Amino acid sequence: MEHFGIWSLLPPVVAIILAIKTRQVFLSLLFGIWFGWLVLSDWNIINGSVATIQALVDVFKDSGNTRTIMFSALVGALIAFIQKSGGVEGFIRQINNKLVKLTHSGKRNPATIIQFFAWLTGVVVFVESSITVLTVGSIFRPLFDRYKISREKLAFIADSTSAPVCILIPLNAWGAFIMGLLLTQGFKDPLKVLLEAYPLNFYPIITLFGVLLIILFKKDFGPMRKAEYRVKHEGKILADNARPMISDELSSIETKPGVKPAYVNMLLPIGLMVAMMPVVLIFDGWQSVANKASLGIADTVFQAIGKGSGSTAVLLSVLIALSVSAIVYRIKGIFKTQEILDLTFKGIGGLMPLALLMMLAFAIGAVSKKLGAGIYIAEMTKSWLSPGFVPFILFIVSSFIAFSTGTSWGTFAIMIAIAVPMTHSMGISAPMSIAAVLGGGVFGDHCSPISDTTIISSMASACDHIDHVKTQLPYALFFGSLSALLYLLIGIFS
Repeated sequence: MEHFGIWSLLPPVVAIILAIKTRQVFLSLLFGIWFGWLVLSDWNIINGSVATIQALVDVFKDSGNTRTIMFSALVGALIAFIQKSGGVEGFIRQINNKLVKLTHSGKRNPATIIQFFAWLTGVVVFVESSITVLTVGSIFRPLFDRYKISREKLAFIADSTSAPVCILIPLNAWGAFIMGLLLTQGFKDPLKVLLEAYPLNFYPIITLFGVLLIILFKKDFGPMRKAEYRVKHEGKILADNARPMISDELSSIETKPGVKPAYVNMLLPIGLMVAMMPVVLIFDGWQSVANKASLGIADTVFQAIGKGSGSTAVLLSVLIALSVSAIVYRIKGIFKTQEILDLTFKGIGGLMPLALLMMLAFAIGAVSKKLGAGIYIAEMTKSWLSPGFVPFILFIVSSFIAFSTGTSWGTFAIMIAIAVPMTHSMGISAPMSIAAVLGGGVFGDHCSPISDTTIISSMASACDHIDHVKTQLPYALFFGSLSALLYLLIGIFS
């Protein structure tokens, strides 16, 4: 595949720099997309501008993109449901009762306990990264506000327990995608290779335990420390110039008058959405493997998960959760039919900024791919690699590709195809190299303002997107540096 040299990197890099500098994420992404198409159009401004508009339209040609954008908007309806039905208020009351007992017994303070529960929820909900951050953000945002914990901290916890957990679990869309890539590289038992790579996948492991230690020992640093000080001593949930990634109208929905708050009204839709994710994955991929007579039931189910579409699973999961919840709320007399429809449109409207941002993120990812950004970075490095430095370099290169393109999955697709043949020719451990690619992809994705997971974390936490990036970046860099050092030491001394 051809690339455009250093010009391949400029569109996403320019978008990232502008977003951080101006805090105008939408305009920065749009400019990055336009700049990329300007390069592809041989610097013809008119052709480049027309191509930019067409590229935004073409985002919806990919059914996976369309399903993901629809999912992002429909989650707004789910959030509106659980708020108006008293589910959030009921959950807060339930947690408050637990906190009173814990604080009276002399155990840790409520803020620490709430953050720990948020971290634990992120670890337990491992079926899909978007569902993880949406679950953590929507459940714990009111509790974080009440106990004076910054929105930036919530976004950090949600983001840092989503992809790191998902990539360490084989029985989800992440595991299925990676095993599919390994199959194309000639591995007959990709699950075995993936399991061997897990203990060497340092970044997600260090991140998960690092976040837990920060919560338990209250060791915040950098911009996050300032954010926590602002909330506790100035009473400001958000910074003065913050632009939350969710509309005020949606975040301020209160329990319907006359409805008794009950946490089951929240657990039902969210629990159903989470539970349906693997079910839909199996259903979607079943026909592709069900006719293989040599497979047992367990193997058929496992391979069906691998063949299922992740975007189909998240969209159908949220639609099922919305439909069942609406029926239950109607039967229980909580909402009338017209109220259900009004809430649905109100919730979707509240998350339209997120849907638009997702469209722009997909568009800049597409133009970066067309420019060959990932291929250019990989080709720059592979010619001068020394065997002892391979895991370290693979981690760094994967990080930079994911940061520049905003996608960890796209990084895996590029780098596994490069890393596996390289390890075979140099006699290096394949699981080690694969782990370095996977960890680097997640690390770069965590640092990138144009990553869909980073964007959804900001939205779910109702946090300013650039504030989330700035406060999370020092932690991600620290965990990433430790991971890189481990790959360097193992590569040198093994």
